[in-house]
Amino acid sequence: MRWLARRDYSRAELAARLRRRGVADDAIERTLADLVAAGYLSDARYAEAVVAQRVGRFGKRAIVHALQERGVAAADVAQAMAQLAERDEVDDACALWQRRFGIRPVDDRDKARQVRFLQARGFSLSVALAVLRRAGAAGDDASA
Repeated sequence: MRWLARRDYSRAELAARLRRRGVADDAIERTLADLVAAGYLSDARYAEAVVAQRVGRFGKRAIVHALQERGVAAADVAQAMAQLAERDEVDDACALWQRRFGIRPVDDRDKARQVRFLQARGFSLSVALAVLRRAGAAGDDASA
């Protein structure tokens, strides 16, 4: 209960943590079932919390990967990601790029570095290149 009081956990995360403590598998399953029944443990709620925490700082692919890595069921991942359906990923990536870099790349090496940064945050190559095109267009307009 103390762990859940601090933050939400996925069912798989909590089970792994209890296994590391040497708790028997049957006791883990009973405990997790009791926590789910009482409403203290919910993969859907955990997925929504992760999405809310990471949106704007990470791309959709990175968020989905993080949830899958933590053992959240595909249905819960899809439900949590549905709240991002209206968000424009290019706009999110532009805002992140602006906070991190703010100036368009000066050469190909700098461009590659900025693209790698966005890709490491879970944005696709097409989104990263769209961000740099927008930055280039904004910079061209500013100099005119």
